[in-house]
Amino acid sequence: MSPFNIFQRVSKAPTKPKATPRAHQFDVADLYQGPLESSFDSKAPPLALDEKLRQAYFWIVNSAIISPHYDIEYNDAPPQSFAVGDNKRRLTLPSGQSYSSYVLMPLLTFATRRKCLFVGGPGRGKTASAILMGVLAGYPVKDVRRAMQHGHPQMTIADLLGNPLPADLVNAQSMEDIRIAWRSWLGMRVKIIDEYNRIPTRTQSALLTVMGDNYAEVLNHVFECPDSAWYLTANDDQGGGTYQVIEALRDRIDVIVQALSFNPRFLNDLLVRIEEKVRPEEVVPQEIVFNEAEIDQMNDDILAIELPEPLRRRIEFFTSQFEMSEAAGAQFEYMTKDTARLSAVEWAQLIASESGRDRLKDLGCQTLNGLSVRNLMTLIVYAKALAYFRGNTAVELEDLRQVLPFVLNDKLRPDHDAPFFALPENAAYRSDGISWLRHMFDLSNAEYERLRLDQDDPVGDLQREFSQGLEGVNESQTRTRITKIERLVAEFCKGKKLYGHLYDDLLKLKYLHQRYTNYLQWLRSQG
Repeated sequence: MSPFNIFQRVSKAPTKPKATPRAHQFDVADLYQGPLESSFDSKAPPLALDEKLRQAYFWIVNSAIISPHYDIEYNDAPPQSFAVGDNKRRLTLPSGQSYSSYVLMPLLTFATRRKCLFVGGPGRGKTASAILMGVLAGYPVKDVRRAMQHGHPQMTIADLLGNPLPADLVNAQSMEDIRIAWRSWLGMRVKIIDEYNRIPTRTQSALLTVMGDNYAEVLNHVFECPDSAWYLTANDDQGGGTYQVIEALRDRIDVIVQALSFNPRFLNDLLVRIEEKVRPEEVVPQEIVFNEAEIDQMNDDILAIELPEPLRRRIEFFTSQFEMSEAAGAQFEYMTKDTARLSAVEWAQLIASESGRDRLKDLGCQTLNGLSVRNLMTLIVYAKALAYFRGNTAVELEDLRQVLPFVLNDKLRPDHDAPFFALPENAAYRSDGISWLRHMFDLSNAEYERLRLDQDDPVGDLQREFSQGLEGVNESQTRTRITKIERLVAEFCKGKKLYGHLYDDLLKLKYLHQRYTNYLQWLRSQG
């Protein structure tokens, strides 16, 4: 077998034989199929898109990108675990199908049409991985390479977006008469920006508009871009480079994946590629290439994946840990880290004025900020995408646990002066942000279970009662509900330290109290 056949081989065996079958969607063509249809007329059913996505993953990880780092771990049974080295780090041998984040997260970005940043030293395969994603979308390798934008210190907005035609500049009587020669990459469904932190600040602002709003503008002319998967590369994730990356642009990035070091035990794989002159991006099997309709359908299927309510509650509980800052505001609503960020108060001075809470136990003390709405929406989308990739119809807790660090990397910023990081056993978390974020999620889940919030959630009970609507609720019932809220607020405030989850619960109770108060006034106005 030639080396090209070896590289282009896609396994015919199902990647997950026990994957949950998906519900069949109605098609008008089904009405015309019946018992008289000849078996000779029928065709083999097309490969399910989630299976095709898994086939793409395994081809990339086994034949294209040498990434033997299975850091997204799943277990079907208790795994074998070993303590290694003086620091007794744990080496786990997963008992379930596990994955390499460096391949999986970009592939989920492809399926959800989101934005992924590759970080790592030069020569780690960041650009090659991004090119592979373009080829999976059906573009020829040459087109992907030519459309790639290379960041450099002299890059102008015209370099990025396009130029007005010179003849029009001379002869035009108005702006509308000037035609723009748009850059071809703007219309592609996979967009690649190499070394994006070398782009000048002004040009970054133009890039932000394309990334955030899906359009480009030059001389009042607008180019509408299609929904796309974005891949950016940088040598680090701290915004370093020729130019500092503007905060809004960094915030548009959905996931960050690190190109881990090459394992020299796989040097033979490199040798084969050198001797046979094989470039993986040039031999991508046609069976794992997606057309435009398949990408659109895959995205719709991912969004239809269920997020069970108990998992949503765990996301709420985890998120509530970080934003509250008791010393930041005098009014209850303004007691947030964002209030502190917008002020001129030094962070250390603010922290020094706080007292009462256990700064070692409180997860909020480990971070300098909270989470945005965009962060939460991205977390949900990637959790759904991972569940879809695994062949499931609903998100599981482990799906959340595995994608959360890559989504929140660079979004939740650690406070390295916090007592947590001063403990010797936590020193590694200063540099290993992925493990730190996953550890915080584990701690949050442990506290959630200790508080028995699945069994005892009075705020959730009040919300469910309110969600049934106010039609038919009379004045007496409304007063009873208002009294119930006031008693619960009093109970929450009685001798308790103020932690983030309690702060958010109190704000929710105030919201419900106000809704009922307004409704009561309306009832009175009706006589």
